Amino acid sequence: MRCANKRFALFDLDGTLLDTEPLHTKAINTLLAPYGQQLTRELKERMMGRATREAAAILIEALGLPLSPDDYVAGRDPVLMQLTRDAAEIPGASAFVASLAQRGVVMALATSSPLDLAHNKLGDHPMQGYFSAMVYGDDPAVARLKPAPDIFLEAARRIGAEPSETIVFEDSLSGVAAARAAGMEVVVIADAGQERRQIPEALLVIRDFRELEPSTLFA
Repeated sequence: MRCANKRFALFDLDGTLLDTEPLHTKAINTLLAPYGQQLTRELKERMMGRATREAAAILIEALGLPLSPDDYVAGRDPVLMQLTRDAAEIPGASAFVASLAQRGVVMALATSSPLDLAHNKLGDHPMQGYFSAMVYGDDPAVARLKPAPDIFLEAARRIGAEPSETIVFEDSLSGVAAARAAGMEVVVIADAGQERRQIPEALLVIRDFRELEPSTLFA
C-alpha cells in the first residue's frame, strides 16, 4: 500500500456511504420491465458515477430502448425517490466518518446525484454534519461529472485541500478514474461483483468501513 497519512477526505454517496445501489438497480429494472429487459452488472458498471442523462444514454443505446434520456429520468426518478428515502448506510460508515472528524480530518461530500435526490437519500442522517462542503451532480461549478475529475477538484477547493493531501472514498470505476485524474488516492468500497485485481489504481479495496482503521490512512 502506498504511504497515506492524509489530512482531507472526499466521499461519494451512493454505494459508498449509503447502501443505495441495489435500490438504483430496482428502480431501473422497474423502468425496463415493460421492454422485457433487465440491467446487467456490466452495463451498470458503465453507468455508475456518471451524470444521470449520460448514464441514461448508455443504457438506451446498449439495450436499443425507444426512450430519450428525459423519458428515462421521468420513469426512473419517482420510483427511485420512493425507494431511497432515508436510505440505510454502508456498514460502519457513520462511525468511520465520526472517527475522522475526531482526528481533525476535513471532509466533503462529492456525489453525482443531483441535490434533490441526494437530500432524499440522506434525510436527516447525522453524518451530514461532518461535511464542510457538499457538492452535487447538478452543481453549476461542476462542468463534467465522473470519470472527469471536476467534482473532486471542486470539493477539494471548497475545503482548502491539495489533491496530494486527499483521499477519495468511492465505489464506482468511473469514480476511481475521476479521483486518480484529480491526483488523489482512492479507497474503493467494493460490492460482491468487484475484486481487488480489477481496481489496480486503488490504495485499498474494502467491503465496508468496518474493515478500515483510520490511523492507517490519516495522520
